Amino acid sequence: MSSPLIVMAQKPIFIPQPVSLQYGTGNFLIDNNTFIKFNKSDKELQQAASFFKSAINNISGIELAENKVLQKTIELKFISNATLGDEGYLLHVMPNVIQIEANKKAGIIYGMQTLFQALPAIRTNAALEVPCMDVKDYPRFKWRGMHLDVSRHFFGPEFVKEYINLLASYKMNVFHWHLVDDQGWRIEIKKYPLLTKVGAWRVDETGKVWGDRPQAKPGEPATYGGYYTQQQIKDIVKYAAERNVTIVPEIEMPGHVASAIAAYPALSCTQQPQLPLTGGDYTNMSSNYCAGNDSVFLFLQNVLTEVINLFPSKYIHIGGDEVDKTPWKNCPKCQARIKAEGLKDEEGLQSYFIKRIEKFIVSKGRKMIGWDEILEGGLAPEATVMSWRGESGGIQAAKMNHDVVMTPGFPLYFDHYQAGPEGEPRAIGGMNTLRNVYEYEPVPKELDSNQAKYVLGAQANLWGEFITKPEQVEYMVLPRMLALAEVVWSPKQTRDWNNFNQRLQPQFKKFEQLSYHYCEGNFTVGIKPVSANGKLSAVLTTDALNGEIYYTTDGTTPTLQSTKYSGPVNIDSSVLLKAVTVVDGVIKSKVPAQQNFVMHKAIGKNVMYSNPPSRYYQASGPNTLTDGVRGTFAVSKYWHGFSGKDLIATIDLGEITNIHSIALGCLQHYSDWIFMPSSVKFEVSDDGKNFTEIQTLKNTISVDEKASIINDFTANFESKNTRYIRVTASNTVCPKDHPGAGKPAWIFADEIIVK
Repeated sequence: MSSPLIVMAQKPIFIPQPVSLQYGTGNFLIDNNTFIKFNKSDKELQQAASFFKSAINNISGIELAENKVLQKTIELKFISNATLGDEGYLLHVMPNVIQIEANKKAGIIYGMQTLFQALPAIRTNAALEVPCMDVKDYPRFKWRGMHLDVSRHFFGPEFVKEYINLLASYKMNVFHWHLVDDQGWRIEIKKYPLLTKVGAWRVDETGKVWGDRPQAKPGEPATYGGYYTQQQIKDIVKYAAERNVTIVPEIEMPGHVASAIAAYPALSCTQQPQLPLTGGDYTNMSSNYCAGNDSVFLFLQNVLTEVINLFPSKYIHIGGDEVDKTPWKNCPKCQARIKAEGLKDEEGLQSYFIKRIEKFIVSKGRKMIGWDEILEGGLAPEATVMSWRGESGGIQAAKMNHDVVMTPGFPLYFDHYQAGPEGEPRAIGGMNTLRNVYEYEPVPKELDSNQAKYVLGAQANLWGEFITKPEQVEYMVLPRMLALAEVVWSPKQTRDWNNFNQRLQPQFKKFEQLSYHYCEGNFTVGIKPVSANGKLSAVLTTDALNGEIYYTTDGTTPTLQSTKYSGPVNIDSSVLLKAVTVVDGVIKSKVPAQQNFVMHKAIGKNVMYSNPPSRYYQASGPNTLTDGVRGTFAVSKYWHGFSGKDLIATIDLGEITNIHSIALGCLQHYSDWIFMPSSVKFEVSDDGKNFTEIQTLKNTISVDEKASIINDFTANFESKNTRYIRVTASNTVCPKDHPGAGKPAWIFADEIIVK
């Protein structure tokens, strides 16, 4: 007989990086002479062994025997090792035995996942060689999460399982399942069948951009949607548990519930019938529960009872975000509740609502978690906070001794672009590259060592407004999820971008073998302006492994014959710089990165602010408005952001200077709550104390304009000699029918151009 086919072992590449890894000599061969050994009386080891046998069979067709005396052994064993915690493991691979040891079943499963990374990704029908090695490993954080919004677009049970399996492969342990939102109720509640009969289906406007979708009209067929039966949910929960993934269900309240109100209008303040939302047009639609109606709380208790019976998770997520409190202000029942409970205002009413729900959840032996808006009006006594609007909510909660999960929009919203954005699939906005994710640190520097203990970990979120197909989900999370996996699992001190980038390359081959869609990388050249002592230059970078950069400064598209980057590019005139990434002699950038530089009389001059810009939108620092760099439609770059306050900036030109024009560049980005200032006033002064108004310009851009717009407010005047310039941009509020209607808007400014 011929020798059996063997898939030869190579040194495996692991993501996330183990705490300790040492290779030995030789290999272990998994074939028909291999058996799996464990204590059969231990139910958890029995389950783990079953999972392992199934995985090996899927890869090689080998049926591992149980507890028989054969030549080679794979042994699963519980031990007591304090350093490993609940999820750590020891993996020993020797020529005749593989040992996976852990304190708990979770550790056994993670030891298996590490072993699986050493094996082929797809079925081979062959014996498998594993190199000898010793691994000691345990996670840095308890919460290693990935979120999926199935309300905006429904994804079937089989894809949800694929998503969970993907998480588990890289040791992520929390699946945050966003089951309820305005545009779809996705979980069967037997006591309230209309929630899925009505709330799970909407008129199909998938071909239109989310914010431009017309509302449904009476008589139009509601054909788009779906929901998960309770039996399907039980099956998915079991599937996840086998892989040590806990599913945290999110049942939104008190806002984002238009789907529930479409099914049961009496739950709203107006109690008016409405059709399910098709997209982002909320005109005359109710999306809040009535906080003054006791029957609403009875409804929610009944819903949560069924949810809790389906999900064994310690945590139940109740949303709590983006509540438009205007209906509560106009609702007699809500106002009566505020008065009866001695509440200060509608924020106090939201806190009352959340605390009442928390009391019920705690009575069921569970813990409540919600988005950071649950801090408004006072945090519920035992609540865990998920910080998404930056880190401030998480910092505040941790300082109050509450557990937090860090999931800031930058860099952990995976519905944002990861490259381009030119040439990339349409996304909701923003830019969170693979490197941004990898370099994220979940413990903010504002927390001391005791407060840091309340940071459970981090999570990436994937919202579905622009994601309509499973392959889009894959593309948006791969490979960024792998970067986050290493951030939340591996020791902080071992994190190394270049090393990770090298280890990532073989994963791309695995993605292809498994038919996963993924982003090959961010080939967009980073252009970092440097302004110092009145001189301007540009530093160019690429995230691509072994990438080179070619650039032009005359506005033409770079080619392989253009200038190769070797150091900072001096900018001594107004230019349009374009640059591309080249790997192995091939231009990889889908379109060139570009940056407009403008030279003017205020370049490099100091700027003083009456109201400091947001700590989240510092751009290049205090002199962002005089660095010669024009902003682009990427909101995270080159813009100073001001929320709810006016931009008041004073520039010292250093000496009396003759000028005839002042301009302020601003951005409008409707979906990110960024609007043009209502007006911009320009003033000059010789002494920095007494200012004379030159001109005030009113905004002419409609607040309802949803397309991104960059506009210069420009004052031209007769030449004047002056030293100081003051620019005041007056802020506004989000317009009617906007999701943040009546709330403070953002002003984004990029440059004060003085000529």
